[in-house]
Amino acid sequence: MGGIERIDLGEVPYEEAVARMTGWVGQRRAGEIPDRLTLLTHPPVITYGTRTPPAELPAGSPIPLVPVDRGGQATYHGPGQLIGYLVLNLRERGPGDIVRQVENALIDACATLGFETLRRDTPPGAQSLVGVWTPDGTKLASIGMRIRGGVTSHGFALNIAPDLEEFTRFTACGLPDGTMTSLAELAARQGRSAPSEAEVRDAVAKALGAA
Repeated sequence: MGGIERIDLGEVPYEEAVARMTGWVGQRRAGEIPDRLTLLTHPPVITYGTRTPPAELPAGSPIPLVPVDRGGQATYHGPGQLIGYLVLNLRERGPGDIVRQVENALIDACATLGFETLRRDTPPGAQSLVGVWTPDGTKLASIGMRIRGGVTSHGFALNIAPDLEEFTRFTACGLPDGTMTSLAELAARQGRSAPSEAEVRDAVAKALGAA
């Protein structure tokens, strides 16, 4: 992809991050900032799109539920997960499937870190399989983006070492039979330590072409 500014933040509450992202989108449309990748984490939160059926959300959840304007269904964000917000001007970048580009970049980043992953095509009429998957069918990263006025917002969530139990309390990504995994879980299967968050951030930023 290339030509993207990298911004690193720590833990930012979800609604605060979205408010800041909205500002970046306006600045990008006005040409005041370059294309931008912001890497951060969130306190525990479950977000869901407008098409998420209520039955897929947890009942009586102690974790906040927040409606969002991105694509995709319900998902969990929390400590141990790397969030990437992409604010890109697609009119300047030209034609191309931005979601597939992000999928492929995350796959490349995982390969750099020593993990084999892949993307999956969604069968006609089926729930979206957008994201990054392991060869045995567990999901490692979720992608949910919005494009308005030629500029993207939102982005991806890559599981480094979150509490995977949280994903079982609701229908994650609209996939009732889906199972989430993490780099820590994959590393344990290989008999090695999980990469650090700093290593993951660097690998993801490099794969996306973010300085």
